[in-house]
Amino acid sequence: MPIGLELWLFAVALGTSMLGGVLGMASGIFIVPILTVFGRLDIHSAIGASLISVIACSCASAAPFLKERLTHIRLAILLETATTSGALCGVFLAGLVPTNYLFLLFASILLLSAQQMLARRKDRDDSSSVRRLPLGMTLMYGAGLISALLGIGSGVLKIPAMDTALRLPIKVSSATSNFMIGVTAAASAAAYFARGEIVTSLAAPIALGSVLGALLGARILMKVPNEKLRLMFIAILVILALQMALVGFGINLIGPRS
Repeated sequence: MPIGLELWLFAVALGTSMLGGVLGMASGIFIVPILTVFGRLDIHSAIGASLISVIACSCASAAPFLKERLTHIRLAILLETATTSGALCGVFLAGLVPTNYLFLLFASILLLSAQQMLARRKDRDDSSSVRRLPLGMTLMYGAGLISALLGIGSGVLKIPAMDTALRLPIKVSSATSNFMIGVTAAASAAAYFARGEIVTSLAAPIALGSVLGALLGARILMKVPNEKLRLMFIAILVILALQMALVGFGINLIGPRS
C-alpha cells in the first residue's frame, strides 16, 4: 500500500476517533462514508475497517473513563447482552433488507433521538440511578441490530437511549457507550473477518490512528460541560440523519463515483 494512503487513513482515523471519543460513539459512523465517498473504497472493506476502528476506540478510551468513575460498568454489561444479540441478528440479516429502507429508517430514528435529547435539556436531574430498564434493553437490541446492518458503531443510538430512556447524565451515557461499543463491534467483526471482508492493510493504520484519537477525545470529554456536550451530540444526530435520508432517497451530493 502506498505510504500516502496509509498516512491518509491514519489521519482520518485520528480525527474521527477524537470526535467520536468526545461524543461516546466511536468513529465508525464517520469512517464508512469518508472511506467510500472520498477514498473510493469498496463498501464492505470500509465496513470491516470501521469495525476495527470501533474496537480500537473502545479499548483506548475505557481506562480514562473508568479512572474518572464515569462508566456505569454493571449497566454496561447488562445492556450489552441485548446489544450483542441485536448485532448478531443484524449480521445474519445483512443483504436481506433493501439498503435504502435501512437508511431511511435510520434517519428517522436519529431525528427522533435528537428531538428527545433536546427535550431532555429541561430535565436537570443528574442522578445516576437507572430507570425504565426494559425500555432501555429493547432500544439497545435495536441499536445493535441497526449498527450491524449498516456497519457503524451503535453509540449513536445507545447514547440517546441511555440519556432519554434510562435518564442517565450525558457524560455517564457517553462513557458507558464507549465501554460497550467495542464488544458490539467485536461480535460483528468476527463474522466480517470470516467472510474475508476485513483487509489488514487498511485496518492497521486505522487502528493506530483510532487509539490515539480516542485517548485525546476521552481527555476532551472530561473537560466539556454537560450542556455543550448534549448540544454537540444533537447537532451530529441531525447532520447524520440528513445524510442518511439523502442516501436513502438515492441523492448523492458528491457526484457519481468513478
